[in-house]
Amino acid sequence: MGSLERLGGYAGEMGPSWVAGAIAAGPATMASLITGGAAYGYDLLWVVVLSAFAGALAQYLAMRLGLLTESGIVSVVESHLGEWWAWLLVADVVIAAGVAQLVIMNTLASVSATITGTDAWIWGLVWASVLALGLAGRGYGLLESAAKLIVATVVVAFVASLFVVPVDPGAAVGGLVPSLPGGGALVAAGILGGAVHISLITMHSYTMRAKGWTDSEYGLATFDIGASMLVAFGIYSVAIFLVAASVLSDPDLTTVGAAQALGPLVGENARWLFLLGLGGAAVSTLGGNTIVPPFVLADKLGWGTTVADPRYRSLLAAVALLSAPGAMIGGQVLGQLVLVLALGTVGTPFAIALVIYLLNSPAVSRPTATATNVGGLALLSVSGALAANFLREQIAAGLGPLSGAVLAFGTVLALAMVVLLAKYAREQFRTEDAAVEPAD
Repeated sequence: MGSLERLGGYAGEMGPSWVAGAIAAGPATMASLITGGAAYGYDLLWVVVLSAFAGALAQYLAMRLGLLTESGIVSVVESHLGEWWAWLLVADVVIAAGVAQLVIMNTLASVSATITGTDAWIWGLVWASVLALGLAGRGYGLLESAAKLIVATVVVAFVASLFVVPVDPGAAVGGLVPSLPGGGALVAAGILGGAVHISLITMHSYTMRAKGWTDSEYGLATFDIGASMLVAFGIYSVAIFLVAASVLSDPDLTTVGAAQALGPLVGENARWLFLLGLGGAAVSTLGGNTIVPPFVLADKLGWGTTVADPRYRSLLAAVALLSAPGAMIGGQVLGQLVLVLALGTVGTPFAIALVIYLLNSPAVSRPTATATNVGGLALLSVSGALAANFLREQIAAGLGPLSGAVLAFGTVLALAMVVLLAKYAREQFRTEDAAVEPAD
């Protein structure tokens, strides 16, 4: 089979990484991109491009673990590390995804209310019901189809908005040169955190299982990641950032406020395209995020992870319905989305560390290439630095009940990673000692 024919076949079979891309291409990422472009112009464009590559690498590591073990990540962790480690991972995922679910629902309800004039709380009930009926009834198949359609539509909407926004090509090229303007570190962390998130890493093994992929689909799974995270998510991120950098200059804009500001600046077409993209991003992210807690909980409890198991279906419906109160949170969405990314940033290094450890353990039969390990460690270092920076800022600002809880949980995860590193080092020493034959 020729290369073009093979790629054509791959294009028709894609799926799992598009569900992850649907979560990544969401309003939290959009908030960081808008803030970065509006506050610093084109200066952080290099971070936007880097985030697409970092997200693809994180997905590749998760894909490799899922395909080579043909099991959910929680089951693999429990089998090779123990029950305590598995529960810690489940708690990490449920906390990060649960908070994100409420805030993203608030964003989607706000956008729906802006477009239609109907109260946000009504839209919260509507969208929660749609999620419950759709996902609990049809499961992964419906989500995958919707993710590919919505992500493609969102990308087209934001690319189209570039044609009605005056982009400065020279300044954009200059933004590809790495530099960090004063105060830009936190925004850069948010942009990267949207692409490398614990929900995206942990869900991938389950979506591939739902798709029926095994080690024989390794090439297809790799192509899937490239098409969704590198191409679709990359274009999405760059397009939003360029729109914000070109015409917006208020770093305090909310995501909805950015769409409304485009009307008087560059015309109603840009405003409606932006609102369409924002609404689609919120829908795709909310749908993808809904399946994450049920996946890990069902796996830990030994249940099935498809709607064929009524217990999993009940979990799925419960998470969908419990997202409805998010529409009544109110307040400025942007700050809430930053908190979501921050919580994800705290939990992500632990998930990456687990994946790297398992990829270099007897859990997988195929050895991991040095380049893959180096990339994984670089990803772990970046995500760990972002998490440490966030926690340091929380301490400096003074601890309240919420920030104190985040700090405590982050400390537990950091200690767990230290223990994991010590465990890996001890196992390597034992392996080397066993390989040395005693002298005659």
